[in-house]
Amino acid sequence: MVNVKLRDDVRQYESGVTAMEIAKSLGAGLFKAVCGCRINGVNAELRTPVTEDCAVEFFTFDDDDGKYAFRHTASHVLAQAVKRLYPDAKLAIGPAIENGFYYDFDVETPFTPEDLEKIEAEMKKIVKEDLPLERFTMSPEEAIAYYEKAGEIYKVELVKEHADKNEPISFYKQGEFTELCAGPHLPSTGRIKAFKLTSATGAYWRGSEKNKMLCRIYGTAFPKAGELEEYLTKLEEAKKRDHNKLGRELEFFTTVDVIGQGLPILLPKGAKVIQVLQRFVEDEEARRGWQLTKTPFMAKRELYKISGHWDHYLDGMFVLGDPADETKECFALRPMTCPFQYQAYLNRARSYRDLPLRYDETSTLFRNEDSGEMHGLIRVRQFTISEGHLMCTPEQLEDEFRACLELTTFMLKAVGLYEDVSYRFSQWDPDDREKYIGTPEQWDEAQGMMAKILNHLQIPYKIGIGEAAFYGPKLDIQIKNVFGKEDTLITIQIDQMLAENFGMEYVDRDGVKKHPYIIHRTSIGCYERTLALLIEKYAGALPLWIAPTQVIVLPIADRHDDACKAVAAKLEAAGIRVEVDHRNEKLGYKLREAQLQKIPYMLVVGDKEAEDGTVSVRKRGAGDIGTMSADDFTALCVKEVKELAIW
Repeated sequence: MVNVKLRDDVRQYESGVTAMEIAKSLGAGLFKAVCGCRINGVNAELRTPVTEDCAVEFFTFDDDDGKYAFRHTASHVLAQAVKRLYPDAKLAIGPAIENGFYYDFDVETPFTPEDLEKIEAEMKKIVKEDLPLERFTMSPEEAIAYYEKAGEIYKVELVKEHADKNEPISFYKQGEFTELCAGPHLPSTGRIKAFKLTSATGAYWRGSEKNKMLCRIYGTAFPKAGELEEYLTKLEEAKKRDHNKLGRELEFFTTVDVIGQGLPILLPKGAKVIQVLQRFVEDEEARRGWQLTKTPFMAKRELYKISGHWDHYLDGMFVLGDPADETKECFALRPMTCPFQYQAYLNRARSYRDLPLRYDETSTLFRNEDSGEMHGLIRVRQFTISEGHLMCTPEQLEDEFRACLELTTFMLKAVGLYEDVSYRFSQWDPDDREKYIGTPEQWDEAQGMMAKILNHLQIPYKIGIGEAAFYGPKLDIQIKNVFGKEDTLITIQIDQMLAENFGMEYVDRDGVKKHPYIIHRTSIGCYERTLALLIEKYAGALPLWIAPTQVIVLPIADRHDDACKAVAAKLEAAGIRVEVDHRNEKLGYKLREAQLQKIPYMLVVGDKEAEDGTVSVRKRGAGDIGTMSADDFTALCVKEVKELAIW
C-alpha cells in the first residue's frame, strides 16, 4: 500500500495505482475534467504508476498547466491529421501557446482555407477514435536513426541538440502517429471535444529569415463547444481592433517593402499621437527631477565591450563593419541608451551629494529582431522609447525604485492602460551562467533587494526565471494585445554591475569611493508599442487629449467657409487640434467620414450658426449634444483635455 497526500486528506492505495485511477476514485466529475497531475510537485502523466508515498495534485482546464496539456495534445492531433492527408509533409514543432496551439510544417504548397477544412475533418475522426497517448523513450542514437529513416529533418536537428546529454528522449504514440515530445498530455485524443483551426501563415524555421519558410497552422481547443464559440466571437472582435489592420485603415502608419520589415512609417496621425505623448512624458519627467540628455545613435564596439552587450547581445545589434576584424574601426547602432548616459555621469567626479542623479532621454533604438517576430508597431527594428537611468546610493535605492514605479503608474493611468497590465519579477537562470555577467553572490544580492522592495510595495508579481537582463533583475510590466499575446510594455531594472565595468564612482560620506547602484527604467515604454495598444484598446477612438484630430468643423455650404475658419482659429489659439472639411460634399457624407475617422467632436456650421457665432456639436459616441457658442465649446474642449491629460 502507498499513502497518497491529496489536497484535503491522505488516502491509501495499492502500490502501482495510476494517477488516473486515483482521480477516478475521487469522483466522476474530476475524472472527466482532469488534464494532468503533479507528483511531488513535478508534472507527470496520468498513466504514471504510484509505487511509493507521495503527494498528488490534479489540474484541469481551469489551470494553466491543464490548458497547456489540453492544447498540446490538440497540436499532436493536428500533426497526425496533416500526416494522414499529406504524407510528404515534414514535421517541425507544435507547442501550446496563449489561447491555443500551432504546428509548423514543411510542405511544397502552403495550406489554403479549403485545406484547413479537410484537416479539421480528419482531426474530428482522430478525436472520435479516442486514441490513447502512450509515452515511451529512445536513446538519442535510436531517436536520430528513427527520424533519419522517416526523413523528418527538423526532428533530427532537435534530437541532435539533446544528444550530448546522453539522456533518454521521450516520445508519445497515438495510433500510427509518433511524436517527439516532453509532455505531459491528455490520456487520449477523445477528450478534445471542441477545436477550431483559425489560420495558416508562413513562419521561418526557428524564427530566422536565414532558415526555410514553413507553413504554420494556428488553432485553439476547449473542453466545451460553448467555450469555443465564446472565444471565436471574441477573436472576431479582436480582429476588428487589431492595430495592424485598424492602424493602417485609419492612416496611423504604413510599411513599405523596399524600406524593410519592422521599419514602419508613422503617418501624420500616428506621428502626432506620439508627439503629444512624448511632450507629456518629458514634461512630467522633468517635473519629477529627471534631467534630459541627448546621446549618439551609434558607438564603437569598444563601448559595447565595456557594457557587455558585445558579448551578450551582439546577435540583437546592427553592426556597421566587420565585428571580427579588430584592425579596423567597427560601429554598432545602439540597442539601448545606458552605456551612453553613463558617459554623462563620468563627465566629472561625483560625491554622495550628487545622488540620486536621474538622466532621461527620448531614445531611438535599433534591435535586430528576427523577421518571424515582427508584428505591426508592437515589435519593430527601430523604435523610440522613454528611457532613463538613475544612479543612487544603496540607502536611496528603495525610495527611488518606488518613485520610478509611481511614474509608470501615473503614465499608465493617464493613457488608460493601468488596469490591463500585470507584473513579472524577471530573474536570472543560474543553470545558464553564460547569459549573464557577475557572480552568483551579486545576483543573489540584487534579486534579494528587488524582492524586498517589491514585497514591501505589495506588487502582485509572477516570477520569470531566465528573463532577467544580462546585468540585473527586472520588474517587467506586461500587457497583452487583442489576440492575447503578452509583451513587455515597461521595465524597471536594478543593476549593481555595470557601474563597476565603467568605473563609475562617487565619494561617500566616509571619504571612500564606491560604485553607485543603477536603476534602468522606462516610463511609458516604447512609443510605437504604446500607440499600437491604444489603437486596440479604444478601437481607434483615442481619448480626446491624445486624438490626432480633436475637432473637425463641417461647413454646410461654401458660404459658411469663413465662419468655419474663424471657429477653427479660435480653437487653434486655445491649443486644440482642429481641421475644416472644405470638400464639396453633402453634410451627411462628411459626418459619416468624420465618424469613420473616429474624430471626437464634429461641429456643423450653417446659416444660423454663422450668423449667431455658434456651432452645432456632435460628440463621438453621443451624437448631437446641441448648439453652443464657439467660445463655450472652446472652453468645454480645453477643460476636457486638461482633465484627461493630468489623469
